[in-house]
Amino acid sequence: MKKLLLAALVAAMPLAAFAADPAVNPARLATDIKVLSSDAFEGRGPATPGGDKTVAWIIGQMIATGLEPGGDLRDGKRAWTQDVPLGRFEMKGPVTSSFSVGGQSITLTQGEQIAIRAAQTNVDSVNLAGLPVVFAGYGVDAPERNWNDFAGMDVKGKVVIVLINDPDFESGKGDFGGKAMTYYGRWTYKYEQAARLGAAALIVVHETDPASYGWATVKNSNTNVMFDIVRDKPGEVHPPVEAWIQRDVAVDLFRRAGLDFDALKKKAARRGFKAVALPGATFSADFKVDHQVIVSQNVVGVLPGAKRPDERVFFTAHWDHLGVGLPDAKGDTIYNGAVDNATGIAALLELGRMYAAGPRPDRSIVFMAVTAEEKGLLGSEYYAANPLYPLATTVADLNMDGFSPTGPARDYTTSGDGKVSLQDDLVAALEARDRVFTPDPVPEAGHFFRSDHFPFAKRGVPAISVGPGEDLVVGGVAAGKAYSDMYIKDRYHQPADEWSDDWDLSGMSADLSLLHGLGLDLATSTRWPEWQAGSEFKAIRDATAGDRH
Repeated sequence: MKKLLLAALVAAMPLAAFAADPAVNPARLATDIKVLSSDAFEGRGPATPGGDKTVAWIIGQMIATGLEPGGDLRDGKRAWTQDVPLGRFEMKGPVTSSFSVGGQSITLTQGEQIAIRAAQTNVDSVNLAGLPVVFAGYGVDAPERNWNDFAGMDVKGKVVIVLINDPDFESGKGDFGGKAMTYYGRWTYKYEQAARLGAAALIVVHETDPASYGWATVKNSNTNVMFDIVRDKPGEVHPPVEAWIQRDVAVDLFRRAGLDFDALKKKAARRGFKAVALPGATFSADFKVDHQVIVSQNVVGVLPGAKRPDERVFFTAHWDHLGVGLPDAKGDTIYNGAVDNATGIAALLELGRMYAAGPRPDRSIVFMAVTAEEKGLLGSEYYAANPLYPLATTVADLNMDGFSPTGPARDYTTSGDGKVSLQDDLVAALEARDRVFTPDPVPEAGHFFRSDHFPFAKRGVPAISVGPGEDLVVGGVAAGKAYSDMYIKDRYHQPADEWSDDWDLSGMSADLSLLHGLGLDLATSTRWPEWQAGSEFKAIRDATAGDRH
């Protein structure tokens, strides 16, 4: 019945709306996704046997595709990989933590009430004993917005509790651009700011809507092995303790300290909020950390351009996932990452095959499978900080992080609003295929800061992260949103993100046809995408205009 309904709907629409390029091979996509997300790859954790197996497998596929190695120079020749040195941090033994208030101790269970991240400050152990606790609203210091949640409060050596997202989330209006999250809303910023102020701990209060994911995602992402780029002074960006707590834990703690959590949360959304101490409340934590430097890899394949090989169009996707972690309700400990992001790597390889089989474009095309995205965009951050090829003559980065297995959609989208002409190019490519562009439906989730295009963008390279729309040919927006909601709740960063034989990859195939056309247009033209007026990245790119012809 479903096939008959799809056929009827397809017949009523322009064929170009969802037809894939004949060169796209859905069966090959399915095979690649099934292989990468199989238990044999153990969740593709960096610096694990499963991660090493993943890198070797991708290299083998790139060789078979006909690409050339584009990684580090070794003995005068390009290797297939770029080494990415990373700090690796893992909890060793039990993790204990508690609040104390009014003479009573509140013991916290790691992974349930609290999720403490392994300390990334190159220490063997952390012991905080009875430190005072303060609430600092959203944890924002934004001078250009005349906003400072820490004004008048010295948090050095203290434990700071903050809200997730930024002050505009609840009302949808204000000094931070309304619903669309700014970087001030990201938990990474909040930890960095706490470190700059010398706080002993920064604890984020989890709430599903402003975080855009449930507690299961928080638990699985933060109680696992942590990674970071190798830093000379890690304490400048990481406080000794970084953690999340459940909302009900915060509400109870505030109540015991004689404070109203909801009332303070409302005050924190307004300019002039002052951080407050929790009377009589203290926090303690004790755990040991195994820390070492490991080397992971970005895998880099290149199709050299025929006329202007020094101008490069990038396609990126991350190969890693969470590896082996805490068991789910079924006892499954392997975080297979089928949608996130075996689909992206399968797409990267399929695009490589398509371009390699066609006429050689004028500009080079680089296909980079990056590591450690799940640990904070670390592979792409390392590349952007240590580029193999000049960023000034990098035409654009098109990043792919998750394709839908729900069949074709009428629309397509991006992660956040990049304010870049590259997004206009995407819109034009969609219109040529009788499809439509839908802006990020949840800009408050801060997706622009959560994908591997961001390290490119913040250094001026025009970059977007593309993704499937929700207006499905079968079922419309209701069906698309239902799938998205289910995926975030039940599968995202959970062992349940697995391959299923009922997946429909026809939509992914059509999306790849779209991206192939967009990339080919960029690779055969002489134009350079630009950031639009008002973008925070425009000045950085404009400063290198003389390097582009």
